[in-house]
Amino acid sequence: MLRSVAAVAVAAAAVAGCSGGKSDNANPGGGFQVSPDTPAAKGNIPSVSWSLYAEPQTLDYLYAWDYPINTVLANVCEQFLRTTPDMKIEPGLATSYTNPDPLTWVYNLREGVTFHDGTPMTSADAVASLKRHLDPELASAWGTAFRNVASIDATGPLQVTIKLTKPDALLNSMLAASPGTVESAASIEKAGKDYGNPQGGVNCTGPFALDKWTPGDSITLKKNPKYWDAKLVAKADAFKFVFIQDPSARVNALVSGSVDGGYMVPSSAYGRLRNTPNGKLYFGPNTGSYLLAVTNLQGTMGDLKLRQALSLAIDRTGLIKAAAGGVANEAKGLTPIGAWGLAPEKAPTYFATLPPVKQDLAAAKKLVADAGGGAGKKIVLATSPLAPEITVSANAIQAAGKSIGLDIELKTVTPDAYTALFTDPEARKGIDLVVTSGYTNTPDPLEFYESMVTGAFANYGNYSNPEYDKVYEQAAGTADPAARSDLTAKLQDIALRDLTAIPLFEPPHNVFMNKRITGAAPGIAQLYWPWAATVGAAG
Repeated sequence: MLRSVAAVAVAAAAVAGCSGGKSDNANPGGGFQVSPDTPAAKGNIPSVSWSLYAEPQTLDYLYAWDYPINTVLANVCEQFLRTTPDMKIEPGLATSYTNPDPLTWVYNLREGVTFHDGTPMTSADAVASLKRHLDPELASAWGTAFRNVASIDATGPLQVTIKLTKPDALLNSMLAASPGTVESAASIEKAGKDYGNPQGGVNCTGPFALDKWTPGDSITLKKNPKYWDAKLVAKADAFKFVFIQDPSARVNALVSGSVDGGYMVPSSAYGRLRNTPNGKLYFGPNTGSYLLAVTNLQGTMGDLKLRQALSLAIDRTGLIKAAAGGVANEAKGLTPIGAWGLAPEKAPTYFATLPPVKQDLAAAKKLVADAGGGAGKKIVLATSPLAPEITVSANAIQAAGKSIGLDIELKTVTPDAYTALFTDPEARKGIDLVVTSGYTNTPDPLEFYESMVTGAFANYGNYSNPEYDKVYEQAAGTADPAARSDLTAKLQDIALRDLTAIPLFEPPHNVFMNKRITGAAPGIAQLYWPWAATVGAAG
């Protein structure tokens, strides 16, 4: 479903209004503005360098489940549909689609599109790309999106028809994210097990092509001069992503100009980046919140009273100041109001009825006592130095637990290993809690709540509630956006009641660019919008 401009305005107003309005560069926090764009580039540029906080584990779209891989792939591979910077959905590789009956979706693909190797895109490529999500041996991170798919067929040289076993209103929107990626079928077959790695590479249709991947150092893209969309032909001849795991080193690289820009800069550096004359920090729309995800409901944190107690022990006002540089709002729900693009006019009502999130140590201690106390109960919280939002939050949560009698052990992992926590169940073994930034890839918040359905890939704690699953199925089968939004609000209520994750705070998305360049979309849509194509010379 489309997200209206009003939804972006609601998100921006909510963030700016609660945080003080216009930017105040005199302090690290202060007020801040949210905008879906940055000043347009004034010309082309030979090359751009960009920081990534971690190296992608792969460039296979099946596993595009985190910021580093999506930040790169957004410019290389494309989907049936496209998510725009203002969180609308528009035609992509598919020029049009129809839904002739509740169990059928028909997509007409764009003529004249070629892959980076010059071969033409056909419906056979699109079908092969989508069917990979159905292969259990490949274990796609997006397999849940296809759970109701009965068949995917080429019904013409440039037409694809998807048949469903039951109505699924979310599937169409998901084709504007990684599930809808189209890759060359011949390239997938030729690369085999090397597909998506430095040896096998990728062969897609985007404004940039993969040029070189130097493991442990960087990924370099080159301009696709035959890109089909004249409005988004790349302004840079080359785009180099440099892996810089250490937050301080990443900020130093941005300020010194050794890299030109980067997304998700550390909040601890907001003051420095706002005050430097060498560039500018922008804040954009965000559909995500920082959450404390429960990754083991079979362990100590399986006790709802302990989850409630820990939530009540957290000082979110202090957490926002320390972990988010003062640039965030307290989170009442598991998604921010800006994620509710399906029916934005209804979202304020949903959030108005949510209970306030406040610190209450006396109530928290009573809950711990009612649960039999915290002595001898092991709780492991994963943390990583990749961002202060994670390290500071982890330390604050550990201290909050200690204040009410819960012994929380911190387990520090590398940024690469932290990314693996969200794609590899083996990596989560022995972990009870993890600080994460949960977000939606589409304007439909139902996408987020799908992750808590029994057996869903992103159901990290193996939460299972028949009541929740039933409401989800009702929502997924409801075509009317307003009615589906009402049902999604019920899912939000159940998830908050059961505390499948503990809400922490809602920051805006961010991007920093030095004086040399401009044009990058500052919002979270950069995960699928070909944002690097619009980056060019600032003057």
